[in-house]
Amino acid sequence: MYRGTACPAATLVRRWRVVARLLLLLLIGASCAAPPRGPAEPWTHLLPRPASAITTDGGFTLPPGAAISVSDPTLEPIASMLAGTLRPSTGYALPVSATGSGALVLTLDATRTDLGDEGYELTVTSTGLTVRGATPAGVFYGTQTVRQLFPASIESATVQPGPWRVSTGTVRDGPRFAWRGLMVDVARHFFGPAELHRVIDVMAHFKLNRLHLHLTDDQGWRLQLDARPALTSVGGATQVGGGPGGFYSKADYAELVQYAAQRFVTVVPEIDLPGHTNAALASLPELDCDGGVPPPDTGTMVGLSSLCVGVPATAAFVHDVLTEVAAMTPGAWIHLGGDEAKQTSPADYQAAIALARDAITASGKQVIGWEELARADAGPGEIVQHWLDPALPTAAATHGAKVVLSPARRAYLDMQYAPDQPLDVGTFWAGYDDVITSWDWDPGQWLPGVPETQVLGVEGAVWTEYIATPDQLETMIFPRALGLAELGWSPSSGHSTRDYVQRLADFGSRFDAWGVRYFPAATVPWR
Repeated sequence: MYRGTACPAATLVRRWRVVARLLLLLLIGASCAAPPRGPAEPWTHLLPRPASAITTDGGFTLPPGAAISVSDPTLEPIASMLAGTLRPSTGYALPVSATGSGALVLTLDATRTDLGDEGYELTVTSTGLTVRGATPAGVFYGTQTVRQLFPASIESATVQPGPWRVSTGTVRDGPRFAWRGLMVDVARHFFGPAELHRVIDVMAHFKLNRLHLHLTDDQGWRLQLDARPALTSVGGATQVGGGPGGFYSKADYAELVQYAAQRFVTVVPEIDLPGHTNAALASLPELDCDGGVPPPDTGTMVGLSSLCVGVPATAAFVHDVLTEVAAMTPGAWIHLGGDEAKQTSPADYQAAIALARDAITASGKQVIGWEELARADAGPGEIVQHWLDPALPTAAATHGAKVVLSPARRAYLDMQYAPDQPLDVGTFWAGYDDVITSWDWDPGQWLPGVPETQVLGVEGAVWTEYIATPDQLETMIFPRALGLAELGWSPSSGHSTRDYVQRLADFGSRFDAWGVRYFPAATVPWR
């Protein structure tokens, strides 16, 4: 130690070199002892909002050598889909294995009956991430939450800078309602399988599980059937505005059903009758009481057509068509429409619904129809879909039917967002429906005479009289379908507009990464 004199320059240099080496060793040791630190995505942005999400002090960083392991072979397709999402953005190989251990683990545990049919438990520690469910559906929904734990750039199709770090903690989650649906009208304007694939992908990510396809209407018949090939060769050849129309071949439909099922979405086909049937009448004149051949309907009016009920040709048509559709459809439900049959007498309406009901139940399927089904004595084992008149679903529920809620003012996604909406599509007969309106209601309390135990769930509906292109379709569905997904999945407690808007804001960048169009509502501070 030097007192009162300056330290020689050479000695000072040597001391600083020693200090620098010590600091370098400390830094190297720290980097070897712990993964690189970066900001972890908070768990306050998840959508739908989970039943319980608790973070702890700590973090997990996805390592370059991470693998995804499964405890059961039935989970391998789910693991492969997760890997397929994470590989492009991380640049990691992420092999899928059956070792049951690793950085990302998917576990099927049938003893966890507390999780229900679609619930899951997601645990993140400093060494790994585990999704546990009693069913493959529960594990799948857990993997969708895993994607949201990471920053939005995890969805990119190109390699992004890491590190891929998430907070430690536990999510325990499950749905409020069993039915969380989206109806797409492909009859007024036709949308092909590839376009529906994009919709299904986003639906599944937000835990929607029913794709209701409005396959037939006055303007088009969209499903090929061996029993009546003229339905598509004639009835599928046009659409609103006189465009070329189109239809799904039987192979198209089978592939679409499988694609959806792999993502735990069940396709619910709708064959609308006894009204909304001009495409069928134009294809099969024997179904028309006048025996004539009506011209193709390329307009947008409703309530102008009806099957000729009571003649043998109609009875055979209803039986053959619904039996074949049921045989093509693995899901439990066939939708018979039943709405706006303004040209059908009450007695004929009852008779037509009885024919459809008999064919559907004989095929081992469950009947679902629009709320007018209540006029044909809907009861136990059947589902009515509310859209306009609260008295009809209330009456059906009183007789034992379940109710799916699609109130036009809240869940019709062809309604324009606002009077100053920049898109010249959609309509507004039920009112304007912005991103808050579509979310800010309680399905369990919507119909005063229907207890929540009778409510099967919620479904958004996008009618396409005024929606003609895939971009228009996606922009009208998204982001409002996310609000309906949350209503169907999340508990009613904690319902906060400010919280929802802040969480929704995080998903603009995910839509951008997916290449999916959405409406950038000014009420949402998109990030």
